[in-house]
Amino acid sequence: MTGSAQVEESGSAGTILSGSQAEVSDALNSFDTLSVPTCIRKIGSTWFIADCYHNQVIYSDDLSAPLSNWHVLTGDAVQPHTIAGDGTVYLVDDTEQNRVLIFVKKDGHFYHTQTFDNIGNRPHYSVYDSATDTFYVLSSMTGQMYLFRHAAGDTQMRLTAVHTIAGMEKSYIRSFTIEGGDIYFVSGIPLDGTRPCIRRCRLSDFTLIQEYAVPDAIAGMAGLMKSGDDWYITVSTDLSGSQDAATIIRTKDLNLLSPGRFEDIYNRYFIGGGTPYYIAFEDGVCYLTEHRIPGHSIWKFRTRGEKILDVQPLF
Repeated sequence: MTGSAQVEESGSAGTILSGSQAEVSDALNSFDTLSVPTCIRKIGSTWFIADCYHNQVIYSDDLSAPLSNWHVLTGDAVQPHTIAGDGTVYLVDDTEQNRVLIFVKKDGHFYHTQTFDNIGNRPHYSVYDSATDTFYVLSSMTGQMYLFRHAAGDTQMRLTAVHTIAGMEKSYIRSFTIEGGDIYFVSGIPLDGTRPCIRRCRLSDFTLIQEYAVPDAIAGMAGLMKSGDDWYITVSTDLSGSQDAATIIRTKDLNLLSPGRFEDIYNRYFIGGGTPYYIAFEDGVCYLTEHRIPGHSIWKFRTRGEKILDVQPLF
């Protein structure tokens, strides 16, 4: 199956902040719990958490540190969902303000150096891919992918292209995964009556390669991760938007989702009852964010073949 993506070339550097405008982010986190954490990632030696409903991104070099000892990268975003970085330049999606915030790390401090406005509708998921040296940001409501790059030795970020992925213009899509030179977009909630599906596209030009149909009960996916031979999928809602359907499933073949040939692992390995969100894979360990369960906002676990091991809540 083939398709195409519309692309708009761009060279914008957004709004550049300098001198006294550039913020130094050193404040300590004032919250002792997380409120709907959506993303945890390790970039270099530093851990970051998108503390979505606290409208902030926090960071620490010590994952075991109390939350009150973490620092605030930014509190200037409204419901940020992810952070991406290459160790020098960092990008935060400011979801509810349709912006992207750029930070630069220098001498151990973070400086807010650029702001890009009008980034689609609810930019929701961001990834830095070292193989293409590109930051990818998804507008969750319009099917647009924004590509950002900066030159070697230059920390100024530029918006270099905007792709519109065919079939995603009128759906709520929460995330994507880059795997084997392709990019996979999770199933979401179509707003135009079309059937929900996972889409696999070529990363180089976002041309559609394949669609994987999914049942209504797992349509509102949040995240998709490949570990060994298995795909792990977090489900936020069913097609109607009900979080009562939230779960985590596993399958060896995405084609098996439509006939319902997948394993529900949420209640077996986790306590269940919450809304799992994104899974990150860092240093051989998986980290899961979820909400609706006090005291179980972030989990860690390992996978080994068919086994899930060492499951424990962190926050």
